[in-house]
Amino acid sequence: MPSFIRRPSWYLPDSAATGEDVFFNRRDFLKAMGIGGMMAGGLSTPSFAQETAATSGLPLPEYARNPKFAHVGRALTEEYVGTTFNNFWEFAYTKAVVNIVKDFKLDPYTLTIDGLVEKPLTLGLEDIEKLGYEERVYRFRCVEAWSMTVPWLGVPLAKLVALAKPKSTAKYVAFKSFFDPKQAPNQSDGRYKWPYHEGLRIDEAMNELGFVATGAYGKRLLPQSGTPLRIVTPWKYGYKGPKSVVRMTFVDEQPSTFWSAAIPNEYPFYSNVDPQSPHPRWSQAEEKFITDKANVADVEIVPTQWYNGYEEQVGHLYKDMPRKLY
Repeated sequence: MPSFIRRPSWYLPDSAATGEDVFFNRRDFLKAMGIGGMMAGGLSTPSFAQETAATSGLPLPEYARNPKFAHVGRALTEEYVGTTFNNFWEFAYTKAVVNIVKDFKLDPYTLTIDGLVEKPLTLGLEDIEKLGYEERVYRFRCVEAWSMTVPWLGVPLAKLVALAKPKSTAKYVAFKSFFDPKQAPNQSDGRYKWPYHEGLRIDEAMNELGFVATGAYGKRLLPQSGTPLRIVTPWKYGYKGPKSVVRMTFVDEQPSTFWSAAIPNEYPFYSNVDPQSPHPRWSQAEEKFITDKANVADVEIVPTQWYNGYEEQVGHLYKDMPRKLY
């Protein structure tokens, strides 16, 4: 690493990287994690005007902030950080994804709901948003040990589940993201099982915290944020919330998930935030809370909270499970 780049104290060492059989090499892995991408000189971002360009002609429905999910005990992350410092593996293996993804769109957009349901559905955004549009402020915790606070716009996931009327044999819901290698160059990378896919138990999907986001920061989701629809599960690590979702399928067996398929010993199905269960290559006891500070030397280091601070809402879902499965 050049001498003029100063590594923060929390920077993962090269020895923590995954072997070349999984990723290109150690340097690319660190870049992909984004931890090596936040240099002491600040975040590399395009102009804010470009970042916040409209991504859909569909106007936002009227909404209010849900008072039950209005405060999380810490500051909101500034919009320019919350909409530019993120991962979108389909487009880039680094955080420098904004310019690569800026023209991405799914238009016309539909969400297919099928599988073990009484009422298979094909819905547009307007159909989904009629279920009750609102704003919720949630903590966001990445498995890479950084965190934010984001004001999402959308509808409760439980309402979408209920609309489809799952059969009694349905135990899980599997989410599938878009597949379009012409728009998303990394989907041509045969080392991964595209499209991106995730899953939840039915009781997880029905929990009051589950959210279907179609906007953030008072605007429709930007391309890098998962336009036009993503799943938000704030008590889990961020990769459990797939972006640009186009299908929900109800099944009777635990579905495969993208990162569990790629690196099963590092990314279990549940992936609940647990400060006492380290990732195989770094601790999860603390996190880098990002607000408006582009200078990573000033990022606040705070203790990680069990279930990301949502134990009261979700702890009962896992009371009989061994922690190693989290």
